[in-house]
Amino acid sequence: MLLIHYRDIKDGIIRCVTSRKGDVQVKGYVDRSVLHKVRGDSLEHFEIGERLIIKNEAEIINKVGGTEGDFIGLEDPDIWIDGKTGLMHLYFTIPIRSVDKINKIKIHLGHAVGKDLNSLEMTVPVLLDTYKFSAKEVSIAPLNAKGYRFNLIESRDRAENTTYSIVQTAIAKNMGGPWKYGDIAFHPNEYKIPWIAGHASPGPLLPDTFLDIGAGKRLGIINGREANQKIGDKVKYGMFSVGLFIYDYENGEIDWVSPEPLIQDSQAKTITFASQFVETGPGVGILYAHVDDSFVRAYTINANAIKLLLL
Repeated sequence: MLLIHYRDIKDGIIRCVTSRKGDVQVKGYVDRSVLHKVRGDSLEHFEIGERLIIKNEAEIINKVGGTEGDFIGLEDPDIWIDGKTGLMHLYFTIPIRSVDKINKIKIHLGHAVGKDLNSLEMTVPVLLDTYKFSAKEVSIAPLNAKGYRFNLIESRDRAENTTYSIVQTAIAKNMGGPWKYGDIAFHPNEYKIPWIAGHASPGPLLPDTFLDIGAGKRLGIINGREANQKIGDKVKYGMFSVGLFIYDYENGEIDWVSPEPLIQDSQAKTITFASQFVETGPGVGILYAHVDDSFVRAYTINANAIKLLLL
C-alpha cells in the first residue's frame, strides 16, 4: 500500500498494489493496483476499508485507453478541497500500457469531483499524455496574482539517450480541467545533484503557517532518484529519497533544491517517496511517505530544524 491521503483525521484514500510482475529495483516491473478508502483513529494509524467507487470510471477509462490499451489501475491519489464550493477534487494517475510494445506506457492525469468520497464522479482527464509529456503526481499550488495556478506535475523528457522524470508546471485556470502543460521547472540532467540525478517528482507544498519563506514562495517536498545503472541488459534504478525545494508559485519556477536528501528510510531497499503533509501544531507536522511500494511511514518534521537547512 502507498500514498495515503485524507480529508481529515478519519477519512482518506490509499493505493493498494494487487499484483506485481518484476522487481521494483529494475526497470520494467509492472504493478496493478486499486484505490481504497482508509479510516483512522489517529494521525499515525489507519485501516484499509472498501474499494473507492468512482461513478463513470469505466466509461472514461475506455475512452482514454481504447481497445488496445492495458489499464493497470488508478495510482497516485491527491485530494484538493475547493474552499469556495466545498467540493472535493480527486486527482490520480491513469496508466495505460501498450499491449504490443514492451515498456511503452501512456500516463494521464485523471480527475473526479464530488461532495465527498462517496459521491465522486470521474471527468475527462485534466492532462492527457502527448507522447512528449506525461502527467502524474500533481502538487497543487496556491493561486497566483493573475488568478490561476502553476501546479506541478511529474512528467518526462529524454536527453542524451536517457529518459528522465522531470518536474513540470501545469497551468490550471479551472481546477476541473482542462489544464495546459507549462515549462519544465526542474530537470535532473541540468542540476546534476547526485541524489536526484535520474528522476524527480513533486511532493506537497508546505503551508506558510508551517514555515513562511516569503511572498509568492512556498517550501515544498520533492522526491528524487539517483541515476539509473545499466547492468548487463537490465536497467537498475538508484535510491529514491525525499528532499526539499523552494517554489516561486507566482511565476512557476523552482528557485532551489536541497543538495542532500531530507529523508531516506532505514528500511528502504530502493524507494522512500513522500506524498502528503499535515500540519499538527505551530511549526510541527507529519509527512507521510511510502517505502518500496510496501507500507506507509509517518515522519514528524519540525520547522525550526528545517530552517537550519535553508540558511
